[in-house]
Amino acid sequence: MTAAILLAGGRASRLGGVDKPLLDVDGRSLLARALDAAAGCAPVVVVGPPRPGVEGVLWVREEPAYGGPVAAVAAALPHVDAESVLVLATDLPRVEEAVRVLDDAAALLPPGDGVCLADESGRPQWLVGRYRTRALRERAERIPVAGASFRELIAELSISVVRAHEGVVADVDTWQDLERARGEGRHHDRDH
Repeated sequence: MTAAILLAGGRASRLGGVDKPLLDVDGRSLLARALDAAAGCAPVVVVGPPRPGVEGVLWVREEPAYGGPVAAVAAALPHVDAESVLVLATDLPRVEEAVRVLDDAAALLPPGDGVCLADESGRPQWLVGRYRTRALRERAERIPVAGASFRELIAELSISVVRAHEGVVADVDTWQDLERARGEGRHHDRDH
């Protein structure tokens, strides 16, 4: 079984502080998309302030609040006993497609400490990955997690990086990103 850690506690400063996971893209919030992508995982741990109407998940907060993605993962790991954990940012409009690519890659790759997706330029997107829980836990215990980069967390781990198709790991950090995502959804619907 695979667990899931969904990162939903950022400040969204480039979006004026809105609750980014609740932004709507084509009728579904970004958080709902991430929850759907994590369907079948147990437990599903969401790091961030609880949102109304979301059930069947465990809500936790990182210490300090807004301490970054490594602090968020470290806060969630004590609640995870599965061998592997899906780590997902909750600002990815195409997160379900991203998880399908991860699943396919994980099935084909040799054993290691994890796999993450890269954007079309080859830049790793660490917050779209499936990792060995024990490896993450051991590293999180050995580094100061508040403000740490995910690269520091996985520095000594054997992580495979798989390039995703264009736009699959594009996130929403700005209002322009949100409009792009909404436009892509409308274009996709017309094509099918």
